[in-house]
Amino acid sequence: MLTAPLVLCLGNEIISDDRFGPVVAQRLQEEQGGRLGADVIFAPLAGFHLLDLLAGRSAVLIVDTILTGSAPPGTLHEFPAGTLTPSKNLTTSHQISLPTALELGRRLGIELPAVIDIIAVEAQDVETISENMTEPVARAVDEAISFIRKWIANQSRKESDHADLD
Repeated sequence: MLTAPLVLCLGNEIISDDRFGPVVAQRLQEEQGGRLGADVIFAPLAGFHLLDLLAGRSAVLIVDTILTGSAPPGTLHEFPAGTLTPSKNLTTSHQISLPTALELGRRLGIELPAVIDIIAVEAQDVETISENMTEPVARAVDEAISFIRKWIANQSRKESDHADLD
């Protein structure tokens, strides 16, 4: 049986712009007080470790930082997980990419969500140890939270429509 949608916020609380995920998770948890319509989890994990969090979910939205170099810092990128490409540096299990972990989970028979979307902010600094995000990334938090609320509402509508068909 599938459980509630999940907003999975990834990152590192002590690395400048990588704080984006933890900050978004904290804001959502504080503002909604459990009435969001989705579970919100902050996890400083990657690769195989995400499979346990994804298993059995109806839908997942991953919140993270990204460095594409194709957009200014603070730009939000929204895309389905299937559009990610595997890591070019895949040499150990510590560097396993999300698509590779998802494929492994499917092959192992883990019930993974049909919907895995990503919202990632274009980072400026993911190397400096700091409890402060850069200004452009900090400004993107409100926009990300607005997007997340809409995503959750859309998932709720889909679940409601699906229940009406049953």
